[in-house]
Amino acid sequence: MASVAAVNGFARFGRGLGVPLLMLTMLGMMIVPMHPFALDTLFTFNIALSLAILLTVVYVQRPLEFAVFPTVLLIVTLLRLALNIASTRVVLLEGHTGTGAAGRVIEAFGNFVIGGDYAVGLVVFSILVIINFVVVTKGAGRVSEVTARFTLDSMPGKQMAIDADMNAGLIDQNEARQRRQEVREEADFYGAMDGSSKFVRGDAIAGILILFINIIGGLVIGTVRHDMGLSAAMQNYTLLTIGDGLVAQIPSLLLSTAVAVIITRVSKPQDMARQMLSQIFGDPRVLGVTAGVMLTLGLIPGMPNFAFLTLAAGAGYGAWRSARRSPEAAEPAEESAEPEQPSQPKELSWDDVSPVDTVGLEVGYRLIPLVDRNRGGPLVSRIKGVRKKLTEELGFLIPAVHIRDNLDLAPVGYRISLMGVPVGEGEVHMDKELAINPGQVFGELQGIATKDPAFGMQAVWIDPSQNEEAQMLGYTVVDASTVVATHISQILSTHAAELLGHEEAQQLLDKLGETAPKLVEELTPKTLPMATVVRVLQMLLAENIPVRNIRRIAETLTEQGPKTQEPEQLVAAARVALGRSIVQGVAGMREELPVLTLEPELEQLLTESTRNGATAGLEPGLVERIHRVLSENAERQEAAGEPAVLLVAPGIRPWLAKLMRGIRNLHVLAYNEIPEDKQIRMVGAVGN
Repeated sequence: MASVAAVNGFARFGRGLGVPLLMLTMLGMMIVPMHPFALDTLFTFNIALSLAILLTVVYVQRPLEFAVFPTVLLIVTLLRLALNIASTRVVLLEGHTGTGAAGRVIEAFGNFVIGGDYAVGLVVFSILVIINFVVVTKGAGRVSEVTARFTLDSMPGKQMAIDADMNAGLIDQNEARQRRQEVREEADFYGAMDGSSKFVRGDAIAGILILFINIIGGLVIGTVRHDMGLSAAMQNYTLLTIGDGLVAQIPSLLLSTAVAVIITRVSKPQDMARQMLSQIFGDPRVLGVTAGVMLTLGLIPGMPNFAFLTLAAGAGYGAWRSARRSPEAAEPAEESAEPEQPSQPKELSWDDVSPVDTVGLEVGYRLIPLVDRNRGGPLVSRIKGVRKKLTEELGFLIPAVHIRDNLDLAPVGYRISLMGVPVGEGEVHMDKELAINPGQVFGELQGIATKDPAFGMQAVWIDPSQNEEAQMLGYTVVDASTVVATHISQILSTHAAELLGHEEAQQLLDKLGETAPKLVEELTPKTLPMATVVRVLQMLLAENIPVRNIRRIAETLTEQGPKTQEPEQLVAAARVALGRSIVQGVAGMREELPVLTLEPELEQLLTESTRNGATAGLEPGLVERIHRVLSENAERQEAAGEPAVLLVAPGIRPWLAKLMRGIRNLHVLAYNEIPEDKQIRMVGAVGN
């Protein structure tokens, strides 16, 4: 048992030692002379490793799945440079003994690959260097630089797109956290690739310099130290140097190609082979036209007819197979030959009276695939996500959305209705994506200019191929189903008070009765009628206050019910009871609450003017001036990244809240709604 434990302990200790041992080996190769057999082994390993890395890049489905590639690139580049140093030492020390002095691999590349002719070797080596240095490495370096820059520039837009999906209920917090991590990893990866491409470029330059150093050094050493003739020295040292250079340049070219492939890949869950086959040969017309051109060239006298005709036959066969695999249009069903017998008209009944849909969605005929469950329409599941999110936020069950087609709408149009009344509409293009301008972008896009139907922001309908470009420019890109789902979410949130009726309120109380039956029994109908409870809940929702804490609301209504039956006064008492959650929703976890106030003279004037619901005593234009000043202050607070809160006396809060409802992000709170332990910071006062 002790021996087994010792073996397991040694195995755990040995894990993760591969890379450190490889680094130490590379350091040793630069210092300690190596035997030719060891050079053969390491050169072979270097070629195999470079080939394995290239194949990994080809078959990986997404670039981030090979996130360690920049580090691997650095290590393999250092390994190749260490081999160059080790082989250079052997070539210069033992090159006078013959072309096999530096091992069988270098000798084979010097004799077999270039036929033992150093002039041919110089030409082949020069061509490899030009291909590697001028074409592949230079292009890959430029692509890495541009991709890294645009990836970093597009991060804010991608983050906003994730937040928009989460706010619309399309994804949960865990998935949003995972997507944000992927965005950060993508930026880190392409930033590292930008730096790693410089390794490959430097390696190509080092290969050129090492070639000239070895040839010049070998000629000097061979003729001066070993008394070799110039021709013999040239033959030995040049063949050894070129063989060494070719052994190093081939893995270098493989790695340069791997760098170019991975940074030009599109982030789709599909390997490169499938992408190329589906995108290049997916259309049978491509192979068909190619076969026709090859056949024409093959029939011309004097041309290599066999090669052209063989390729024409292969392309034609591929076009035939591709055409067979492509889906065929479904044939319309044949109409029945027998005419249907006319049915006798039924007597009308109450079953013929259709109830009004609480929430309805009508779509044009081109948008039917979005809501067709049989075709996997994505909008249905996204609407369920919206309902789930709003149900959790608001505290009551959001009604189901009744979906139907409407031929009176535009083919790409849709309409949202509440209680049978249209409250919103828009148009979406299924084959395009909506690029929304969040306020700061770095360029313009070609497409169909429009506005986001949910929030009215400037937007452009673009082709899916422009997705990456739009995100790099800072746009938030969403698909058609997300646009409709977000619009539905915004309308349901705005009209939440209209969605809660007697049935929903009764369900809330029944749910509360499972844990607090005495409280529900005391509340209704003993203290307040059900209609009053419903009205209070609706007024709270109209002021963007969720009814999740139904227990606290019920306790407050039970306590205040014997004193007043007025819904406005009951809502004010409920707001005081929910003050902590109201302030939390406005200011979050801030230690201080920045507030605007009214000057004492103006507050006294409004209090006297609004007493008993009368506002005739207000000076003409005063309300307009107050609205303008509060709008300016609210914009200033929003620009500073702080909430805009107007703190007023409890008596005038409901009137001011209704009057200033059109000011974006302005929250009107009463003094008694602020928790005692919350610190207040004055940022301004509004006068008359």
